[in-house]
Amino acid sequence: MLDDKILHALKGYTADMQTSVTFVLQAGDHPKRQELVNFLTDIASVSDKLSLETRETKGLLRSPITFALETDGQDTGIRFSGIPSGHEFNSLVLAILQASGTTIKLDEALKDMIANVQEELNFEVFVSLSCHNCPDVVQALNQFTLLNPRIHNEMIDGGLFQNLIDERDIQGVPSVYLNGELFANGKVTAAELIDKLISRHPSMTQSGGSEPLPVQDIAVIGGGPAGVSAAIYSARKGLKVTLIADRIGGQVKDTIGIENLISVPQTTGPELSGALQTHLNEYDVTVKEHLKVTQVTQAPLKTVVLSSGETIQTKTLIIATGAKWRELGVPGEKENIGNGVAYCPHCDGPFFKGKDVAVIGGGNSGIEAALDLAGIVKSVTVFEFLPELKADRVLIDKAEAKSNITLHKHVATNAIKSENGKVTAIEYTDRTSNEQHSLALDGVFVQIGLVPNSGFLDTLVELTPFGEVVINEKCQTSETGIFACGDVTTVPYKQIVIAMGEGSKAALAAFEYLLTESDSLGTATAAATESSAA
Repeated sequence: MLDDKILHALKGYTADMQTSVTFVLQAGDHPKRQELVNFLTDIASVSDKLSLETRETKGLLRSPITFALETDGQDTGIRFSGIPSGHEFNSLVLAILQASGTTIKLDEALKDMIANVQEELNFEVFVSLSCHNCPDVVQALNQFTLLNPRIHNEMIDGGLFQNLIDERDIQGVPSVYLNGELFANGKVTAAELIDKLISRHPSMTQSGGSEPLPVQDIAVIGGGPAGVSAAIYSARKGLKVTLIADRIGGQVKDTIGIENLISVPQTTGPELSGALQTHLNEYDVTVKEHLKVTQVTQAPLKTVVLSSGETIQTKTLIIATGAKWRELGVPGEKENIGNGVAYCPHCDGPFFKGKDVAVIGGGNSGIEAALDLAGIVKSVTVFEFLPELKADRVLIDKAEAKSNITLHKHVATNAIKSENGKVTAIEYTDRTSNEQHSLALDGVFVQIGLVPNSGFLDTLVELTPFGEVVINEKCQTSETGIFACGDVTTVPYKQIVIAMGEGSKAALAAFEYLLTESDSLGTATAAATESSAA
């Protein structure tokens, strides 16, 4: 099932395994069982520290195509229901390596938080093997499981457990259940899962096990192209740098095709995010991933408060928090997220196979979404508010050539209707004739642009009415020592290549500021160090 190239790579990855790992497979029959057995047998063949056993687990495992990971005979709490191929193959490989002793690359404060959970937490993550967001959630929860024996996690391939999908009325992935109840669904990040856990278990943040960082020269908030560029350029100057991000790659991670990153003819969001992580790892940057900033206070030294409860003091701050999907704001949208309303066609498109869907938005994102969905669904109807589509001509031509794509221009979406927890129709107005219409369908994909992630800034720096951080040509904000870059700012043209350049510019401007203000910042740092020691 696995070709020689993959097996050779696995052999290299598993060469340094410190403990043995056993795949424990539930006994019984299933149409996909032999395929799973062959899959696991192939993987086990690459190392004498890997093995496969079939047991009667007396109901501990879900089905004959469910397997658990054991290390030296001890249950890790990690389960896979289905065949973790596709995007989930990396989740399995990482689980094997981390269970066998490979260091879990999480911030120590975050590790302490997870280890401090006292309640039994049993997670189930329903995934689609074509979903590129799902592995982030599966991998994060697997790491939590290895850090705390009270936590268990099971990946469930929705394509092989249709009965559970129907029973729980799941229409979007990842769909995360905790102790049998819906915990999170739709596009979700590990940082959002941690925030939800903190709200349920506030004592997580009271471990106090990690040492506070010394005063930083630069703290970067955001892990997308702008944030990573800023961190790398700062580190290259020999500065003390911390990067805080809910995930490395940011919004880029949700982009499938990238063809306009100069010198790279074609790549994908996940690939580019991986490259950003690899490049970042080359430098001495303290990375606090899966965490958010809840508050920033301004003074000669800025104080950054994290969702973990930690505080970081820094001489300068670079805001690179990017943007998120903009919501329609019509009745029926929020109520049906994960039940027919979605924002990621790549993740949730497979759940609408053979069905009728709409895409709201006629820009590049909207038309690309329509083209992606056209190969899966029965029909796609695109709704554009303006009289003309905003997408590039090459994309419009492709859409017009598809027999199952219909383009509606100059229309306004009024409401999304649903019955029994499922989307059934969309109501809209023809803005030319002012006529009201209703179109029966099964899903709505919203693609109307982005909104800046600037809510946590409150009144710290000047913002536009749209929430963008106002900057000058050197990425300086209205506050001394605070810089901003990328999609969160007023810089025109929200593009990856522009964000990278802006991040580099912000770092150079911050370095210049540190040189000119070195005396006053040095005094503030000395005072902060003395206060900490006292």
